[in-house]
Amino acid sequence: MKPYKESILIVDDSYDLLEVLQRQLQANGYHTYQASNVVDAIDVLKGSHVDLLITDMQMPGIHGLQLVKYAAEHFPKIPRLVITGFPSVSGAIEAVKSGAVDYLVKPFTQGELLQAVDTVLHTRRITKQANPKMSGTVSSYAGIIGVSDAFQKLIEVIGRVKDNRATVLVQGESGTGKELVARAIHYSGSFSKAPFIAVNCGAIPENLLESELFGFLKGSFTGANETRAGFFQAADGGTIFLDEIGNASSAVQSRLLRVLQEKEITMIGAVRPQKINVRVIAATNVDLYGMVQNGTFREDLYYRLNVVNLRIPPLRERMEDIPILARAFIQKFSREFQRDGITITEKAMELLMRHSWPGNIRELENVIQRAIIMCDGEISIEVLPDFLKYQISNETENSQELLSLQEVERNHIMRVLRAVGNNKTKAAEILQIDRKTLRQKIQ
Repeated sequence: MKPYKESILIVDDSYDLLEVLQRQLQANGYHTYQASNVVDAIDVLKGSHVDLLITDMQMPGIHGLQLVKYAAEHFPKIPRLVITGFPSVSGAIEAVKSGAVDYLVKPFTQGELLQAVDTVLHTRRITKQANPKMSGTVSSYAGIIGVSDAFQKLIEVIGRVKDNRATVLVQGESGTGKELVARAIHYSGSFSKAPFIAVNCGAIPENLLESELFGFLKGSFTGANETRAGFFQAADGGTIFLDEIGNASSAVQSRLLRVLQEKEITMIGAVRPQKINVRVIAATNVDLYGMVQNGTFREDLYYRLNVVNLRIPPLRERMEDIPILARAFIQKFSREFQRDGITITEKAMELLMRHSWPGNIRELENVIQRAIIMCDGEISIEVLPDFLKYQISNETENSQELLSLQEVERNHIMRVLRAVGNNKTKAAEILQIDRKTLRQKIQ
């Protein structure tokens, strides 16, 4: 007997065809796994070493092309061979687009099957995936990276406000880089040598925010053992960045209004105000105007802050910026981890381009950082997290609920037979039926 060569997973809802394909492939030295539905096929892919996936297209429940898409992204090194009894040009094109590398039409001869399998596996043995090198020039402005129209509009507004002290309200979802934009406004302008103080209003307890912003005199409250200047005094002459401004209490909002109106602050416990010269940049990831309508944010303060409104678009609205952002992060973490020459495959970049990025640029940065840690010199789809890839789990659950009793019984018998290597005696014992009954059910 020949030693087994590669392992092949065969997926078809016809038990007879599974048996025929298994005999033909095993007779030519291949090890085989069988699955009668996509659910079982995924279990085999996850738990076994598979060198080739052969799947039918038309199956009850989940379509074979969905399995091809799933395997193409979760197990990209496993080639996919599609078989079908309903041939068409559009079907062949769809199969190839989904990730199939070859296409067989039923009925096919043993010779045609073995030739297709040998061709696919031979190609797999000798072909190495190309390593596209990072290319292209990264467009950046004061640390902000992009080439999209949204990026250009953002840079235009920054250029108009960087040299004056107009109050700026930066709005955008979490992870879009609001602090980076604030720093770009400060450090690209004529006040770049002055202090830049960033304050996360959401990270400081509400009862401490007021004293941290405006400072306090010794003895002004319990625990005030010394006089301490606040963030506004530290930013005098420069810029203070108030992130998550929507979290400020009503008392802090009242003091901020006076700062913007009178250009002065009063320390807690003090009687006399002191003049300051500070540019205020505030940021929020919530609807501040909606808070005004609900009465949770002062309307007069909102209009004082909203002199220049700068909206940062989410990453899903500037998808053309993803490639250069990804490459910039690859360069950044390659230097940090001392790993030169990291590349990214085209398929991996396609996955990045397809994702909606609810966490925006911060999420993309985290994904690239993890990928560099996990890869061996090249970021391929294998090292990208599963949530970026094609998923069919919910569809699987829904389709299983709609199976008939006969289909459920058949699927369970197939699962048991596969688990025991098609040993019908052992399968009958597990199913608690005799071999004659099992043969009848198989037929």
